[in-house]
Amino acid sequence: MTEAKGTSVRLTTALVIVPNLSSFSRDFDTLELKREEAVGLAEAIDLELVASEIVNVSRIRPATLFGRGKTDDIAAFVKANKIDVAIVDHELTPVQQRNLEVAWHCKVLDRTALILEIFGARARTHEGRLQVELAALQYQRSRLVRSWTHLERQRGGFGVLGGPGESQLEIDRRLTDQRISKLQGEIGNIQKTRTLQRSARQRNALPTVALIGYTNAGKSTLFNRLTEADVVAQDMLFATLDPTMRGMTLPSGTKIVLCDTVGFISDLPTELVASFRATLEEISEADVVLHVHDAASAEIAEQSQTVRKILVEIVGETPPKIYNVLNKFDLIHDEDCEIGRNDIRISAVTGAGCDALIELLDREFLSRRQVFTYAIPSADGAALAWLYSNGEVISNNPQDMSNIVKVALQSPDAGRFEQRFQLAPEPQ
Repeated sequence: MTEAKGTSVRLTTALVIVPNLSSFSRDFDTLELKREEAVGLAEAIDLELVASEIVNVSRIRPATLFGRGKTDDIAAFVKANKIDVAIVDHELTPVQQRNLEVAWHCKVLDRTALILEIFGARARTHEGRLQVELAALQYQRSRLVRSWTHLERQRGGFGVLGGPGESQLEIDRRLTDQRISKLQGEIGNIQKTRTLQRSARQRNALPTVALIGYTNAGKSTLFNRLTEADVVAQDMLFATLDPTMRGMTLPSGTKIVLCDTVGFISDLPTELVASFRATLEEISEADVVLHVHDAASAEIAEQSQTVRKILVEIVGETPPKIYNVLNKFDLIHDEDCEIGRNDIRISAVTGAGCDALIELLDREFLSRRQVFTYAIPSADGAALAWLYSNGEVISNNPQDMSNIVKVALQSPDAGRFEQRFQLAPEPQ
C-alpha cells in the first residue's frame, strides 16, 4: 500500500481502495491517476488518509466484490492501523457494503456515498442542501434493508460519516418516499423561480455565458478573474458546489451574465445528476458555453469526454455554441501542442490569455447584432444616449428636426429601446 503523510491533528482515518476490474483493462498510469483522484476526494472532506491501494479484481464476488483473501488482508490492515472509514472507489451494492463493514469492522463508503458526503459538506444555499438531501435519500432508499445496529452508526439527515441520529433510526421506505416527494416539490418550485429569472434576463437582453468543466479545472478561478468576484477557488475537488452568477460588461459595452457551475467528475452518481438538473439547466439556456479544461492534466481527453457525456444527460444535446478554454497553460511547456479552431489558451491564475477570451466573447455577441435605423427627435437626447450606451452607433446624421441614426443592436435590445422611447425603426 502507498502510505500517506500523517497529520498532527487527529482526524477520521481513512483507507482508499481502488478496484481494478479486469473488464476495464486499465494501464498502470491510468490506474494511478484514478487512485490520485480518489485520494483527492477523500481529502476534500478532511479525512486523514492512512493509505491507498489499487486492488486487482479478476472476478467480482456478489457478496463482497473482493475475493476472500484480499478481504481478510484489508481487514487485518484496518485493525492494525485503527482505520475509521474504508473508501472503495467503485459502486457497491447494499449487500456488498454491509458485508464489507461486518468483515472490516469499520464504516465503508463507495464512490457514490463519498461524493454525496462531499456535496453535503459543501452545500451552502438552501437550494443546494435540498438537492443534496434528495440525492442522498434516493441513494439510501435501497439500503434501508440494513440492520438497526448499522443504522445507529449513521447520523441524522443526509450525511453518512457522523454519529448517531434519530432520523436514520426511525426512517423507513414510506417516510423516505414522502420526504423525497416533498423535496422534489420544493426543488420544482425553485426550478419555476429559476425559469422566471431566466425569462427576466431574456426580457432585459442579458445574454448568459455558462462555465462548465471537470472538477478542479479552474472554473471558479476564471470566474473570479473575469468578474472580479470572490467565489471560493481552491486547488481541491468540488471547491464550488452552489452555482454563482455575476454580471460583467464586455469592451463593446455589451452586458452579460457569467454563470459558474458545479464541476463534473467521472462516474458521477445518477442521483446527483437528477437532483441537480434544475440548477444545471442554466447551461441549456446559456447563449454561450465555455468548457474549461485542465490543460495540464494527463487525462484531459477522458475528462472532456466525461463532461460532454454528463452535459448530454442534462440538456439532451451538446450546446450549439461551445468554446474550449484550455486553462492552466502556465503549467505546460509544450507550446506547440495542437489546439482546435474554437480553443483558446489561458491561465486563470496569471491572467494570460484572459483578455483574448474576453475579446472572443465580445466578437461573439457583436456578431449577433443587427443594424437598425431610427429617426430620433433632436430634443430627445436620452434616446440617443441610450443607443450609444447599449449599441454600436454606426452613423449619426442630423436632418431637419431629427437625427437619422444607424446603430447595431441585438434584437432584444432593439425591442427594449422601441418600447421605452416609443420609436419605430425606419424602413431599410
